[in-house]
Amino acid sequence: MYPVKQKFFVLGLSRSGCAAAEFLLGRKAKVYIYDDVPGEGVEKAARLLEEKGAERISKEQLAHMQEICDVLVLSPGIPIDHPTAVAFKRSGRAVAGETELAARYMRCPVVAVTGTNGKTTTVSMIEKILSEGGIKAHACGNIGAPMTGFVNLPETEVAVAEISSFQLETLGSLCPHVGVVLNVTEDHLNRHYNMDNYIFLKSKLLKNSTEAEYAVLNFDDGIVRGFAEKTKARVLYFSVREKVYGAYLENGGLYFCGERILSASDLLTDGLHNIQNALAAIAAAKVMGVSSESIARSLASFKGIRHRIEYVGSADGVKYVDDSKGTNVDATVKAVGCMKEETVLLLGGKDKGYDYDKLFVRLRSSPVVHAVLYGENRFRLFESALRCGFDRITLCADFAFAVRLARMVAERGQTVLLSPASASFDEFASYEERGDKFVAIVRTFEEESFRAKEEGAGEREAASVGEERQPSPGGDSDDASGKGGEDE
Repeated sequence: MYPVKQKFFVLGLSRSGCAAAEFLLGRKAKVYIYDDVPGEGVEKAARLLEEKGAERISKEQLAHMQEICDVLVLSPGIPIDHPTAVAFKRSGRAVAGETELAARYMRCPVVAVTGTNGKTTTVSMIEKILSEGGIKAHACGNIGAPMTGFVNLPETEVAVAEISSFQLETLGSLCPHVGVVLNVTEDHLNRHYNMDNYIFLKSKLLKNSTEAEYAVLNFDDGIVRGFAEKTKARVLYFSVREKVYGAYLENGGLYFCGERILSASDLLTDGLHNIQNALAAIAAAKVMGVSSESIARSLASFKGIRHRIEYVGSADGVKYVDDSKGTNVDATVKAVGCMKEETVLLLGGKDKGYDYDKLFVRLRSSPVVHAVLYGENRFRLFESALRCGFDRITLCADFAFAVRLARMVAERGQTVLLSPASASFDEFASYEERGDKFVAIVRTFEEESFRAKEEGAGEREAASVGEERQPSPGGDSDDASGKGGEDE
């Protein structure tokens, strides 16, 4: 690419789309922008980019942009088979994403993490370990900070990038020093059509790796383990089942190549999946040269991430846990597995093409005593629940109403878990927005509970005072000494 001499069309003004446009404008490129999603956020982003030199096009011009521009920069939320992307490819034009732009200009080493579940947690773990171990590290990519913002990092610093399957659709140049693949389970099939396509996209993370790079692979996942045969990188594994070359769980301890790093009980995050994330982070950190002592300290103080099995409050003896990041069946199964009390589960949202039968079969032998199904896919969830013999369910359309229903259903000592097994886009812009809404509603529950307790205490106090003022059985308000009674 030659930004000064080429024309770029940025389709989609998401966070990464805006970052790509700004990146190109900063390199004196001619940039056209377009987004047909209505909203104040898009309008504000478009105006800011126009002020910096971008040219906004109309819907009528969209069909002809492949005749004007050399490169289409596609936002991750727009699929690779979008008509505009197809038109660019047929015209022999390039199609790239914001992450691809960053990969072509990145100077510093990259630790890249992909997988169906656990990406954000593992990236956060690795960033913390490296930073506290003397290596300045920056979390970026799908975690929220676009990679183009880190292309000028010096070679002494490290970009720790979360890479999604959406980003991998348009990513071809990335060669991470350490590529981590956590797991591959059914997800985004409404976009990728089938598991073969999804698996291929995940394997792309390692396609440019040479013998000078490293691949950290989940030995316990047969699909991921098979990636070792397709990469030239030096392979390290992580496992909670076997003693492997790399990081593994043995007798309650987390080890790396025979050396005990820390005890699993030292981790603040619950669940076997978080032990797997920690093992992957250990392997990546050891490759990067961090000491075992430093790794142990960092992991022992890691508190987890927002919206991932996060305790957010309690009211009337019921606990509330936010797992809005649980957007697929496997993530929800793992979240349910972390519940220690009887649980009322909130399920639903935007359908992603899953087979929900797997979920409800697992729920039958789980702590879940009731499920509140809401959102666009509630009837698909309902049909699957009935097929699988799980009939402790309630249906409603609205998310906020569903949370209030869960409160009504839940009994003292139980937990309400939001782990939707679905995308948020039927009602929200992101899983973060959905999780924030859940937390806000829980805060109102806590306030209502507190006020009710205060009012109840006031009523009891008033009743107590009233009892003290009652006349004696003889009808006389004087005490036994014959003196008149006094109010306290």
